[in-house]
Amino acid sequence: MYYFCTYFDSHYTQRGLALYRSLQRHCSAFQLWVLCMDRECYDTLVQLELPNVHVIALQDFEAGDEKLLAAKNNRSLIEYYFTCTPSLPLFILARHPEVDLITYLDADLFFFDSPRPLFDEIGAGSVAVTEHRCPPDWQDSNRHGIYNVGWLSFRRDEHAVACLRWWREQCIEWCYDRVEDGRFADQKYLDSWPDRFSGVVVLHHKGANVAPWNVGSYKIRENEGRVYVDEQPLIFFHFHGLKKINAWIYNHNLGSYDVRISSLLLRSIYTPYIADLVAGSEECLSLFRSASPESGIRHSAGESVSLAQLPFVRRAGKQLTEGLRLLKAILGRRSLVVINGRVL
Repeated sequence: MYYFCTYFDSHYTQRGLALYRSLQRHCSAFQLWVLCMDRECYDTLVQLELPNVHVIALQDFEAGDEKLLAAKNNRSLIEYYFTCTPSLPLFILARHPEVDLITYLDADLFFFDSPRPLFDEIGAGSVAVTEHRCPPDWQDSNRHGIYNVGWLSFRRDEHAVACLRWWREQCIEWCYDRVEDGRFADQKYLDSWPDRFSGVVVLHHKGANVAPWNVGSYKIRENEGRVYVDEQPLIFFHFHGLKKINAWIYNHNLGSYDVRISSLLLRSIYTPYIADLVAGSEECLSLFRSASPESGIRHSAGESVSLAQLPFVRRAGKQLTEGLRLLKAILGRRSLVVINGRVL
């Protein structure tokens, strides 16, 4: 059994659902705890009744935690989210004695293969981290940290708990969305872990935490339906910075790292993810429609319904498709165009 946790608010519900569905496909047995950072997110997940998902209300998570609540008053919303990261694994370990190893996942991860090789690599280790693996010629590659918060594993032992408690105290004291005095948000604190704590494992599998900032360093290929990173299977991709511009355009954010999106990246990595985002929107929309059928075209997770769902767009058919192809050419492949849930 694998135990995971994550957090997100209503603006990230579709991404959280995509993460969950990818785990369903590639994990034979898992449990996922989701800390809902607002009531809208909580209500949506409760109504969905997803198997193997345990929903945590923010008020329950914060209850009695005076230090965390005090920190909430002196930083922005996203900075408070970062502040909560180390407290979530501690929260779960304190309440669920069956959890021997808890793995925190960023909500914008998406699995393409089983995570089992990563757990095999962790072995008896207490803490597991992944490096950013930025290209060596990328200036200031470690400015935001050697390691990425995207995947972090903590065993129920003295070393991991000590690490979590130290990290929590640091984040409560200072956790801001800027680089300052060798710190950055919740992330740069990780730099000292291998020297500061025993049992820290740095995961070396190339298929772990592939992301816009490092994908250009690898040879991405496909063989018999599996995506490979050099010689190893892609386990999960970190869709950092992917932004929905409007109902039919996504900015893939690869240009921020001087990476051009290839046909393989588009077909085998970004298309499956965006298809799941659209499916998640439909899932939330169905809840919204059943709750208030007379309402407009916004659903409970706060994003607009895809234009492709509207009758006048469906009638436009071929003309609209050709127009979007032209728009894509104008954008110079910096963005992805989606119609009827399909990436053009």
